[in-house]
Amino acid sequence: MKIFKHLLLVTIVSLLAISCSNKCNCEKECCATETEVSDDLIYRYGITDKNHLSAASKRALKWPVKGNEWFIRFSEQYLKGDLAYEEGVVRRDPSAMIMNDGKYYVWYTKSTGPTQGFDGDVEKDKVFPWDRCDIWYATSKDGETWKEEGLAVPRGEKGAYDDRSVFTVEIMEHEGMYYLCYQTVKSPYSHRVKNQVGLAWASSPDGPWTKSKDPILSPADNGEWLAGKKNRFEVVNKGDFDSHKVHDPCIIPFKGKFLLYYKGERMGEEMYFGGREIRHGVAIADNPKGPYVKSPYNPISNSGHEICVWKYNDGIAALITTDGPEKNTIQWSPDGINFEIMSSIPSAPHAIGLNRTVDGEKDPTEVMRWGLTHEYVTGDYQCIKKFTSRRKERHGNFVDFAQ
Repeated sequence: MKIFKHLLLVTIVSLLAISCSNKCNCEKECCATETEVSDDLIYRYGITDKNHLSAASKRALKWPVKGNEWFIRFSEQYLKGDLAYEEGVVRRDPSAMIMNDGKYYVWYTKSTGPTQGFDGDVEKDKVFPWDRCDIWYATSKDGETWKEEGLAVPRGEKGAYDDRSVFTVEIMEHEGMYYLCYQTVKSPYSHRVKNQVGLAWASSPDGPWTKSKDPILSPADNGEWLAGKKNRFEVVNKGDFDSHKVHDPCIIPFKGKFLLYYKGERMGEEMYFGGREIRHGVAIADNPKGPYVKSPYNPISNSGHEICVWKYNDGIAALITTDGPEKNTIQWSPDGINFEIMSSIPSAPHAIGLNRTVDGEKDPTEVMRWGLTHEYVTGDYQCIKKFTSRRKERHGNFVDFAQ
């Protein structure tokens, strides 16, 4: 009994000593963040007095010191040939571009006719421009004038998970095979319909394409709609960040795995101080065809809309646009999951289709030196355009890159 009491006393004294030591260390670290700030950083951020730091200055002092090679600005131009604007036709959401046999290839969402919205017969009407769509493709020798080659992936048969629309496609080339991932909708297209992700593969970019019999990714199944209502904003439980829709898929081969990045839309979505409540997630597989398992670290962004990701410097870079408090930033992650902001840019084109034919390691934004985007010419009809970007190093000067 005496031995037990002695051991207990020693343990308590040891814990108190450790606690005291940790407290002292913590206090020293806190003091260091307040006073032990280098003069170089004070000068860099133009801080008046390092002994009186505002919340903004404290945030600035935590920023990693980096160059400006991630800061770019964009411009846009119309295309020629079959991808020029055509009245009565929707062409939108271009994929990344790849090259085969001396030609650029791109895939995109295509439909015809005006949009009626949700007020009529959702079984018969077209509720969005991307409703009742199929996936088409086009080729070009110069990236300016394009030839529409035809249908690549059609909608499924009645009753299939993709019978209503297939759209927002992305391409991946891997070991001589080509993979298209895309959004799917099963009819009827109502306010509360849940979008999924499909996959098709071929041994040639010209097809023929074999479609997956089942979706490779679905929304989280842990939200609950408010019964008796049709509005998608009325819920009992919102569920995870992707409880309503999984959108804009893109598969990247990375360190022996396949990372499926996607946009999540939530049941009962709210408006935050940065816009819509939109976040990105990632699902991981050992094989391009899956199965894909969502990362437990999801969501992996605080903002965003369309997925735009590429490999750089043994990691993954991402352009985050449109929605959320971190919109219009370029971010980078060493592991494809934990992203940090590298630059904040004025704006970016919609639904960027990257140029994956270039050496992406040449420059952090080389894949965006030129590529494809889309424009709402009217509320009913959209067309695909070309964008270019330039890196801005200082006031009044742009660094131009050969295309």
